Amino acid sequence: MREGFKTYDSDTHCSVAAEQLKDYLSPRLHELVPNLEAHLSPVRVGHAGEVYDPPTRNRYKFTDTVGGWGGEAPRVLGEAGPRNQERHFQTFMGKRFPTHGGNEFAEPRLKDMDEEGVDVQMLVPYGPNGAENPEVEYELLAAQHRWLDDITSTAPNRLKSILIASSRDMEGSIREIKKYGQSSWAVGVQVYTPLDYPIDHPDLAPIFTAAQDEGLSIVHHSFASGYPGYRDMWNSPFLGRTASHPWAAARFIGAIIGAGMFDKYPDLNFGVLESGFGWLPHWAVRMDDQLIYVGYCNENLKYKPSEYIKSGRFFCSIEMHEGPEMVKMFTELLGDNILMLGTDYPHAESRFPESVDRVLEWRKTGISDDQMRKILWDNAVAFYGEP
Repeated sequence: MREGFKTYDSDTHCSVAAEQLKDYLSPRLHELVPNLEAHLSPVRVGHAGEVYDPPTRNRYKFTDTVGGWGGEAPRVLGEAGPRNQERHFQTFMGKRFPTHGGNEFAEPRLKDMDEEGVDVQMLVPYGPNGAENPEVEYELLAAQHRWLDDITSTAPNRLKSILIASSRDMEGSIREIKKYGQSSWAVGVQVYTPLDYPIDHPDLAPIFTAAQDEGLSIVHHSFASGYPGYRDMWNSPFLGRTASHPWAAARFIGAIIGAGMFDKYPDLNFGVLESGFGWLPHWAVRMDDQLIYVGYCNENLKYKPSEYIKSGRFFCSIEMHEGPEMVKMFTELLGDNILMLGTDYPHAESRFPESVDRVLEWRKTGISDDQMRKILWDNAVAFYGEP
């Protein structure tokens, strides 16, 4: 809590090193991949840009990332091609690095939460790691869920996370949703699909149905590889990072709304994380117009796209750089029941340890206490459920 406000951080991250995950691996995975150690990839730089001294910890990796600003040789805009230099990590935007180990251990994470004034965090885990065999992918995701079930038990009312569902193993994904759907920590489902596989594909219906049955929300979080347009960023990290998250989130929203999924799943909430919010009013109005102008959407939509966004079943985490003036513009156009606190802890984009304090400063510009209460707590609770 900070200055009398309860705080629910809707978008933080976690990752588990192979050295820790090994205790959660199944015998079946070792049968499928007897040489599992051959797939270890060293982690030399932390989420915030910390350089680790050897011996480093590792993660399991089966293939390189698919394109994107995070994997290609970077080109400085205005130059003909990439320079002969190593890619540098993003600039850390906070005052000091989060406590070492906070990305995978509960104790340092809770310490940082207390320092920053955060009551509850929702932890976004890693998704599929490129294993060619869908069963291998499933076994590693299931191991990650077992790890999440364990570490969140340290503080079940403060640490929440989401289940990762993969279109490559529908039965396994649904099994995991049913297994953990009523657990204290699982508050949502993030659906991963192969490149060019649409999120509104009818074959994914069992996953959305299972999520609705368990009272879980559908979460979209954009990442640095495989996002829409990644093939056409001209090797520019600046263009990629600036455009990738909003565009991926906009595509997600357009597909979910245009496919009629708000109507097909009347008890399901949808939300986007780490993609900003200033573009949403423009996107909502543009979708209203394009639905008439172009069409090719579900013919039985009950409402306009902007009305679904304002329905109380759609949510979006903030990015602090957009600031209070954009919050006021957003609220005037789309209402105050959508935006949620999101710090991106422990990534370099977070303003640790000042994230909550910076948002609370927005009250000096005219953001009311009621609006602040919704941003810091109420809207996240409406999206994820009571912690």
